[in-house]
Order: sequence, then C-alpha cells, then structure tokens
Amino acid sequence: MTDIVIRPALADDIPSIVALLADDALGAARESPDDLDPYLRAYERLKGDPNQFLMVAVRGDAVVGTLQLTVVPGLSRRGSTRSIIEGVRVHSSERGQGLGQQFIEWAIEESRSQGCRLVQLTSDAARPDAHRFYERLGFVGSHVGFKLQLS
Repeated sequence: MTDIVIRPALADDIPSIVALLADDALGAARESPDDLDPYLRAYERLKGDPNQFLMVAVRGDAVVGTLQLTVVPGLSRRGSTRSIIEGVRVHSSERGQGLGQQFIEWAIEESRSQGCRLVQLTSDAARPDAHRFYERLGFVGSHVGFKLQLS
C-alpha cells in the first residue's frame, strides 16, 4: 500500500467522499450525491475546527477512502481526551487489500499524538463484516449505542 497517500480532505474531494458514503445500501438511503451544498457547508465547518480531521486515502488522483476523526476533550476517565472515528469508507475496488487497516492505524496514531487515551467508534448493527474487522484490530464491542434523529 505504499502508493496510497492519507491526507486531509480538500473541497475538491467532497464529491468523491460523498460518493463513497453513498456506495452501500445504508448510505444510499441517507446520502444525496446530487446535492453537494450541505456537504460543502459541513466541510467548511470541519476545516475550521482544529479537533476535526476529515481525511482521504488517495491512489494516484483517485480518492479511494475516507474517514473522519474527532478529538473530544472530557472530564470522565480522569479528564481524558478521547477520539471518535466516523464515516469510514473504502472504495469497493480497494477492499481486502489492507487500506482499511492502514486508515484505522493512522487514526489510532493521530489520536495518540493528540493526547487521546481512548479511541471509540460506532458501527451500524447491520454491518457484521465491519464489526469483525474492528474486533480484529483490537476494538471491543463494550457498549450499546443509542441515537435520536432530530430532523
């Protein structure tokens, strides 16, 4: 995977990122690749926040993966800072070749460099393959997550 570059996302990457987010049954139902305006507005908010890392994996000129890492200072766990990994997607042509692991390892190392003592993520209950992947990388399914849709 030496020809893969992991770097911060640029505004020009947003269409490719949204396409990755929409490229499965769950994402197809909640993403809108034909209307990039809300994604571009979100990108502007993210790039102005030093605790947000919207990243892409690039092979040549093609965006082949994305993830978002958020650093969250907190009081619990003796004032520990934690990170949250969100929106992990790897292009279907790249799956099974180690990019997902490389991406998660990047996020863990960045979390360490940011002083985090815990890395957490959620994965939709309908993604058992992803659950096995995260467990193989050392993550433990230790909590039950809840969400409340606001709009």
